Amino acid sequence: MQQTQGPAPPPVTDGYRRYALWVLLVIYILNFLDRQIVAILAEPIRNELHLADWQLGVMTGLAFALFYTVLGIPIARVAESGNRPLIIAAAVGTWSGFTMLCGMAQNFAQLVLCRVGVGVGEAGCTPPAHSLISDYTPREKRASALAFYSLGTPLGGLFGMVLGGLIGDAWGWRMAFLVAGAPGVLMAVVAALTLREPRRQMLAADLAARRAAAPGLREALVELRGKRAFWLIAFGAAIKAFIGYGAASFLGPFFFRNHAAPLAEMAEAFGLGVAGFLGVALGLILGLTGAVGTWLGGFLADKHGAKDLRAYMSIPAVSTALGIPFYMVGLTVEDTTLALAMLAFPPVLNTLWYGPGYAAVQGLVRPQTRATATAVLLLIINLVGLGLGPLGVGAVSDLLSGPFGLGRAEGVRWSLVIFTLFGFLASTLFWMARKTLREETVS
Repeated sequence: MQQTQGPAPPPVTDGYRRYALWVLLVIYILNFLDRQIVAILAEPIRNELHLADWQLGVMTGLAFALFYTVLGIPIARVAESGNRPLIIAAAVGTWSGFTMLCGMAQNFAQLVLCRVGVGVGEAGCTPPAHSLISDYTPREKRASALAFYSLGTPLGGLFGMVLGGLIGDAWGWRMAFLVAGAPGVLMAVVAALTLREPRRQMLAADLAARRAAAPGLREALVELRGKRAFWLIAFGAAIKAFIGYGAASFLGPFFFRNHAAPLAEMAEAFGLGVAGFLGVALGLILGLTGAVGTWLGGFLADKHGAKDLRAYMSIPAVSTALGIPFYMVGLTVEDTTLALAMLAFPPVLNTLWYGPGYAAVQGLVRPQTRATATAVLLLIINLVGLGLGPLGVGAVSDLLSGPFGLGRAEGVRWSLVIFTLFGFLASTLFWMARKTLREETVS
């Protein structure tokens, strides 16, 4: 295995590292809250604005993903030598403002433009955050640190579902967007004032050497092109995102259409509206179990990866395949309680890949290329997963509902079932990445 090291970043104390990780986690929670809150609000938005399912797919996925992915790489290039905390702060402020504007949209076009703005802002979050965390953290703890940051995905989804459902029930979907965007303004200030840029503490000679060693975009892409494991991880993760974002965008409509009467009874028993109850239920079930899986993936990767780096890919390969049967049962049973219970298992298994997957990518490239590697990874994940997942589920749902005559309830059910089966392909790609991961790891 080839080993190359750039100039070591200045150390930070364990206490400051923990603080910084918590700040970045809160920011990433808001990232996913603002990204995913639209899922629980999709049905009332569709009813008020008279949208088709494919339009819901554009609004929840494609409109966001196109600009998120396009801008990710140029922002990452700036982050390779620029001030990463300030980049993150500007990103938080931008996406939070556009989330609030979503609550003022009067038609489909305006809502899509606001979602584009959210995507523009969120493009500046994770690439510099991954690079910053990797500088803060020693290699043997990197998977756990990146898994901790990745807790923002399930926890953000949890808060998005819960807050979106409860606020949407009480004051409408527009107010839900306004409330969701407001905390980001505060966190933008916190990030700008308290997160440290390690490069600013380096000796001038070391900083100049690191910047001189930083590869150009073409050189960085050539470095990535030669990493077979990187591309297998990227497309395996993209297929998982294709399934996951599609499911997240349409689980709300699925339950509204297939379990309306039982949901109304459950909601009444808890003194909640239907949307509020479903938001709390899905948020807790998917968010808490996803958080467990995210943490567990980082823990297992650091523990077993120290002995054999291939464990970084064995974990997501096996867990991805194991999650598919639970999804199938949850989508096809008629009992609402059993459906919710079955859907609690896949998030544990499907989020195990975050820590080992992101850590493997950070190790496959030199320190000077880490933000770019993350941006390229997210470009593939989000263009395929977030861009096409919700749109694909919505389009197939429309097709099955209309031309195939299944109706809106069965159309969305079987569309979700079809997309779940792609998980076997993702599992295979992760397993194939094991073959060259050890030989291609350099940092």
